[in-house]
Amino acid sequence: MEDNIKMAIRRPLSKEVSVCSCASVRRVFLIIMVCSAVLGAAQKSAPQSPAPPEKGAVRHSLLSLDEDLQALAERIGPSVVTIEVTGLTTVEDPNTRQTNYIAKEQELGSGIIVDPTGYILTNNHVVEHASSISVLVYRRRNKPDIGLEDAEHFPATLVGRDSLTDLALLKVTADGLPALPLADSDKVHVGQLALAFGSPLGLDNTVTLGVISSTQRQLNGAAPVVYLQTDAAINPGNSGGPLVDIEGEVIGMNTMIASQSGGSEGVGFSIPSNTIRLVYEQLREHGHVRRGAIGIIARDINPPLAGGLGIKQQSGVILEDVLPGSSADKSGLHPGDIVLTVDGKSFPEPRALSVLLFQKKVGDLALFKVQRGSEVMTVKVPVTERERDPESILDPTQSAGNIVPKLGIVGVQITESVAQLIPSTRLPGGILVTALTAGGNASLFGLQPGDILHALNRTPLDSLDTLRKLLSYLKPGDPVVFSIERGGQLNYIAFNNPE
Repeated sequence: MEDNIKMAIRRPLSKEVSVCSCASVRRVFLIIMVCSAVLGAAQKSAPQSPAPPEKGAVRHSLLSLDEDLQALAERIGPSVVTIEVTGLTTVEDPNTRQTNYIAKEQELGSGIIVDPTGYILTNNHVVEHASSISVLVYRRRNKPDIGLEDAEHFPATLVGRDSLTDLALLKVTADGLPALPLADSDKVHVGQLALAFGSPLGLDNTVTLGVISSTQRQLNGAAPVVYLQTDAAINPGNSGGPLVDIEGEVIGMNTMIASQSGGSEGVGFSIPSNTIRLVYEQLREHGHVRRGAIGIIARDINPPLAGGLGIKQQSGVILEDVLPGSSADKSGLHPGDIVLTVDGKSFPEPRALSVLLFQKKVGDLALFKVQRGSEVMTVKVPVTERERDPESILDPTQSAGNIVPKLGIVGVQITESVAQLIPSTRLPGGILVTALTAGGNASLFGLQPGDILHALNRTPLDSLDTLRKLLSYLKPGDPVVFSIERGGQLNYIAFNNPE
């Protein structure tokens, strides 16, 4: 299924708009849903009479549903913003389909106003490559008696982003914005009505209706992130828009779809509002997520494992490892402990346990009830802050300041934190080539992504500024010799400085 999972991503402004082929299906679904509501209302109003409801009662129910949906759209619409992004992205060499090039792009996404003072949530993948962000706010949206909508343009700053949950927080300078409240997504149930708002395929101010198809849907077993699944139509451009309940509260953020055609096939996924709230609070306070950890590695118990270890139970969760020096180790958990409950909840497999721990904040306690041999014990384990990954430090499009136009490369200085992310090198330091810029001369010079530039004409390269300064001294026709490292082998690249 993962091959068919696609981000409901921000839509490039330059592409043509395609027509959704699912309108007739949604129309049939809406008719069925409305009819069910009408029958339910009729049965409720006349529980002792099998006779069909009167014509006037049916008409009243339909009009009531229509009026409720209209009022909901009027209330939610002004809180949903359109996000315009200008930035850099990677593209493939059309000849080799291997080398990454960097090109400029303009794209479109959606966002949710969550604070009247200008805080706006969206998906990380909408803004991760942005060099500039603009937000369009429609305070007078979906009100039929006011005529044309008036959009206010605000430049936005990126407060912080979290790639694991695919959430980002923006800030605009404004007051009195119409903010939406976040609901408790743990109370969302299968079959519940849901409305998706956003700008699918560039069609801003779009509303689609559906139901919650599943809760706690985990798409990647290696990642402890769960989603709400809905059949409300979600398409590229919906990313960052809200999924709301009939009370008008945000229960999720539209993020991705499962599709073989590239369009909506009724299998969309939204980040639950409880996850949104947790990440939002930390991004607003710290600019990044202080993610907790306790230092355990768990796996499921199966019959062969149980037989080999002499365990009576044939299912459940066992600790494969407890990392030395971790909070779990210091609290008294051991490898081989069988997890009976955590915080009073039992777990049939380790993925559910990882989801619970993922939702813990730094400083929280996790109450483990474990079995060790014939003994059952309770262990309180504090959640400590995980060592923060140097997120996106190798992202070639993260900063335009990493581009070296004269060479046509995107480079990153190899610091201690970068060195931890790449294979060991023959020489310390240098400049790592992370990508090539579209239309640049790097490939003509013989440079490739992954090359490490150690020296230019025998002068060591300790920073991008040093590289740029040395290049600026060169005259047309001067010899240029780079001492590079490629795949663990030292090489020279020599050419004459072009005109």
